[in-house]
Amino acid sequence: METDRSLNHSMANAKKHYSSLFSLPSYKQSLIYSAAICVAGAGLTTYVMSNSIISLVLGVFFFAVTVFADLFISLMVLKDDPIFILRRTSAVSLVGWLIWLVFMTLGTVMGAFFDMVLWVKFVLFGFAAILTLRALVIMATSESAVWRQVLAVLLQPILCIVALLVFWASISIVLSLRFLPFIILAPIISFIAVYLFLRSIDRLGKTYGLLSMPLFKAFLLNWATDLNVPLEKHLEAMGENADIDVSLLKFDSSKPQAAIIVPQVHPGPFKNIGSSLLPSMLKSRFEKEFGGAACTPLGILGHELDLVSQAQNQRIVNQVLASAKFPALHATASPFVRATDGFATASGQIFGDIVFLSFTLAPKTTEDMPQELGRLVNEEAKKYGLEHAVVVNAHNCLDVVVDTEKYVEELKRAAIKCLQQATQQPIKPFKVGAATVVPKEFTLKQGMGTGGITAITIEVEKQKTAYIIIDGNNMVPHLREKILAALATWGFANSEVFTTDSHAVSALSTGSRGYHPIGEVINHDALIKHIKKAAEKAVANLEDAKAGYTQFVVPQVRVIGEERLDAVSTLVDKAIEQAKKTAPLIFGIESLLFVLLVLLF
Repeated sequence: METDRSLNHSMANAKKHYSSLFSLPSYKQSLIYSAAICVAGAGLTTYVMSNSIISLVLGVFFFAVTVFADLFISLMVLKDDPIFILRRTSAVSLVGWLIWLVFMTLGTVMGAFFDMVLWVKFVLFGFAAILTLRALVIMATSESAVWRQVLAVLLQPILCIVALLVFWASISIVLSLRFLPFIILAPIISFIAVYLFLRSIDRLGKTYGLLSMPLFKAFLLNWATDLNVPLEKHLEAMGENADIDVSLLKFDSSKPQAAIIVPQVHPGPFKNIGSSLLPSMLKSRFEKEFGGAACTPLGILGHELDLVSQAQNQRIVNQVLASAKFPALHATASPFVRATDGFATASGQIFGDIVFLSFTLAPKTTEDMPQELGRLVNEEAKKYGLEHAVVVNAHNCLDVVVDTEKYVEELKRAAIKCLQQATQQPIKPFKVGAATVVPKEFTLKQGMGTGGITAITIEVEKQKTAYIIIDGNNMVPHLREKILAALATWGFANSEVFTTDSHAVSALSTGSRGYHPIGEVINHDALIKHIKKAAEKAVANLEDAKAGYTQFVVPQVRVIGEERLDAVSTLVDKAIEQAKKTAPLIFGIESLLFVLLVLLF
C-alpha cells in the first residue's frame, strides 16, 4: 500500500512536467519572423550606430545566411537525425535571433548615450548567448556524431559574426581586431559550460541506475517524431518479466455479440509507448477476428504493470485471440444491481456462475486502484457460489487528485454488499446487443482514443441495462451522472459508464496533465448524442444470448515494473529540479567569464 502511494506520487510529479511541452511555429512562420528580426531588427539597430545603408544590406544578409545555414544543417549536417527537420532547425535559429535582438537593442541604446564600443560588446554578448543556446539544444537532443553537432551549433552564428567583423572593420580595423579573441574563445566556453551542465544531469541518473541523457533523447524523439522504438529499447532493457492474467467475458447469440476483455495490464505510460495503445489494439483485432463489439475496461491495477513495447502488446493480443475460441454456455443472468458505502459504488451483474463487478468513486476522483480489491472480490464471489469474477475500475471521474487508497475500505464494503444483492436476485434468460460508434470529430488530443464509444446492452426480463465504454483517460466530474441520466430517459433503468484509461491520449497536449479527460474539451451534448446512437444501435441488435468466460495467463511478459517505473518517474522530476539548481551556477559563471573577457579586450 505504501509502495503504491509512493509510485502514484512519483508518477504525478513526472506527469506535471507535460506542461513543459510546447508547439513550434511552422517553417513559413519562422521564415517570416526571422526576416522581420534580421532586416527590421538587426538591420535597423546596426543602422542607428553607423548611419550607413550597408547596415540594412547586412540585415538582409543575416536572413539569407540563416536560411542557408538551416537548410544545410537539416539536409546535410544532421540529415539522419529525425529531430532536426527544417521546421525545428529554423525554430532554433528564430529563438536565437530573438535573444540576439534583445542584446543588439540594449547595445544600441547604451551606445547612443555613451560609446559605440558598448554596442559592439552587447552584440558579442548576444553572440555568446546564442552559441550556448544552440549548443544546449543540439547536444541535449541530437544523436548525431559530435563533429556534426559542433558544426550545427557553430555554422549560423559564425557566418553572422564574421559578417559583423567585416562590417566593423569597414568602420575601424582596430575595432574589429580588438574583439577577435573573444569570438574565438566564446564557442569554447559555451561548449564547456553546456558539457558540464549535461554531465551534472547524467550523473544524477547514475544514482538511480539509469542513463539520463539517452533516456531524455529517446523521450524527446518520441514526443517530436512519434518514434517509439528508441524509448522502448530502453524500457525493454530496464524492465522485468511478469505473468499477466487476462479475463475474457463474451456474449454470443446467433452470432458473436460482445466481448469484455480485461488484461491485468495498465495501458500506459503515454502516447504510443508501451501498452498505451493496447485497449484499441485488442478491440480492433478481436472484432476483426470474431465480429461483434469488443471493449477493454480497466482492470484493478496501476502503472506498475505498464508493458515496455509494442512487441509485448502483440503477445497479449495474440494470446487473447487464440484463447477466445470457446463456447458460451450460460443462458441466464441476474438483473443489474448497485451498492454504495460512503463515496464508493460497486455495480454488478451475474451471468451463470460469473459476476461482472465494477468500482467507482464518482463524483470523487476515480483513479487506479490496488490489486487487493480484485483479489477480495474473487474470494468473496466464491463464498456465494460463483466460480469467476471479472472486476474492473470504471475510471470515470477526475477532479482534484485524491488518494484512492483512503477509500479502499469503503470500496471493499460496497463490493460485499453488491455481491450479496446480486446473488439474491432471480436468474432469468437474457438478451444482449452491442455496437460501437467512432466520432470523427473527436481526436486523440481532445481525449478520445481510436476505440471510440462502445455500448453493450443487457436485457433481463423488463430491466434494460447499458454498459458504455469510452476509449479515453478518465472523465470530468459529473459527466458520468449526466450520461446516466440521459440513458435513463432512453429506457435504461440502470447503467454504468467506463473509460479504458488509454494513455494514447497522454503527452499530446500542453495542459498541466498532458492530456484531456473525456469532457474537458469535448462537447458534452455532442458526446451524449454519440452515446445515444451507440445505445440505439445496440438495442436494435438485441438477441437471446449466452455468456462464456475464460481466464488465462500470458507468461513472462516484459513490464516496466514498479521499482524501475518509480525510478524513471522520480528521475524525471529530480532531473528538472537538478537543472534548476545547476543552470544558474554553471551559466552564471559562464556569463561572468564573458563579461570579464569583454572588459579585458
